[in-house]
Amino acid sequence: MSYQNKNEFPILYTDRLVLREVTYLDANDIYHYLSDEEVMKYYGLAPFKSLKDAEEEIDWYRKIFDDNTGIRWGITLKGNDKVIGSCGFLNFTKQHARAEIGAELAREFWGIGIVSEAFQAILSYGFKEMELMRIQALIEPENYASQKLAEKNGFMKEGLLRKYEYTNGKFDDLYIYSILRGEFL
Repeated sequence: MSYQNKNEFPILYTDRLVLREVTYLDANDIYHYLSDEEVMKYYGLAPFKSLKDAEEEIDWYRKIFDDNTGIRWGITLKGNDKVIGSCGFLNFTKQHARAEIGAELAREFWGIGIVSEAFQAILSYGFKEMELMRIQALIEPENYASQKLAEKNGFMKEGLLRKYEYTNGKFDDLYIYSILRGEFL
């Protein structure tokens, strides 16, 4: 059983947020925050230099959805359709019922619990709709804000993956965090 209707992108609602599909109409919004060095510090890519970079990111969101390997929602505030960040799953493996979670947010919205609120919605979607057993997060050791976010949302730190990922011209160590279905539900 697939976790999605191929033609229908799920829209999720929280108290303050609407999580929805990102389209080319959102390219300027995406470029705004993905060109910010602080936002991109732990993203694994260089800050975006052009609108074309944002359009390629949107293409990737569509591709992982179409290929059934992930899903990425645009984060918007209720009553305002401007995309201020994104969150979702990648590396979805149906056989093992697991996926990786990730998010980023425009800097002007940091520190007010938006990503945590979005995480609760997508964790629920992942465990209930996608029938995941495990959701994991890979976080750079210097990214204290993301570690705190993961722990606040019930993730357990499992260990350090040494020189696990090659990004921006260097190999990075990554902590692996996870939360299991029974721990969330």
